[in-house]
Amino acid sequence: MHPKLPFGIGQIGKAFRNEITPRDFLFRQREFEQMELQYYIKPDEQIGREMFEIWKHRSLEWYYNLGFSKDSLRLRQHGPDERAHYAKDAWDIEYNTSFSGWREAWGIHHRGDWDLRRHSEYSGVDLSYYDDETGEKYIPWDVECSGGVDRAVLFVLLEAYTEDEMNDELRSYLKLHPRIAPVKAAVFPLLKNKPELVEKARVVYETLKKDFGAVVFDDNGNIGKRYRRQDEIGTPYCITIDFDTLGDDAVTVRDRDSGKQERMPIGELPGFLKKSIS
Repeated sequence: MHPKLPFGIGQIGKAFRNEITPRDFLFRQREFEQMELQYYIKPDEQIGREMFEIWKHRSLEWYYNLGFSKDSLRLRQHGPDERAHYAKDAWDIEYNTSFSGWREAWGIHHRGDWDLRRHSEYSGVDLSYYDDETGEKYIPWDVECSGGVDRAVLFVLLEAYTEDEMNDELRSYLKLHPRIAPVKAAVFPLLKNKPELVEKARVVYETLKKDFGAVVFDDNGNIGKRYRRQDEIGTPYCITIDFDTLGDDAVTVRDRDSGKQERMPIGELPGFLKKSIS
């Protein structure tokens, strides 16, 4: 591999930590999944500042794209007593947890040439970079982004868990962004003992499953219980086939968050779901 600077290497894998007292759900564990990006740049103060700012905000945007509100996340700079002696700068993305306030979700660290220089010193292998354009030879600087997958999952669930009242009943549901909801839509026949409704619902289900994959068919129990089941796993839309569907080829689409229902032609469903998910 002969990449040109700047370039990055990302990886994900198992990590271990000597935690004396694992606690706080998935937050502090001895064994966990770690995401990491090492982004190598030319050793230049201006380039370093610019790239560090870029990765700070790219990292924050990644979390926003998971459905976090801006009030739930913050960027916090490490104080002099926190930062490693070799670090040029260090910031954390923190999530405001319900169990212990602001906790680290992700770290962005400007490590300078510390990693590659120390590897070179102790391995005896020259890890410097030769710049074809300038003829310079130098050890690149490294901007590191790192975060736990388990923490991201925990914080997504904490952010999504919602309780409210609907039809004078307490309702709990996962307000997941449609992009990351495990099930994108659920298709119901209004009654499971009416073959014509079940047949039509199956057609709608098979059509949507081809395009979106994560679609389920459910005819078990009354319609209210089916809504609640889907709410609890974060399904953003429920699609009901009723007797009117047999005549007008339209269905009722229910929104998870508001409970609002609207009629929609079956032919518009794929476009509606694609737009909503993206």
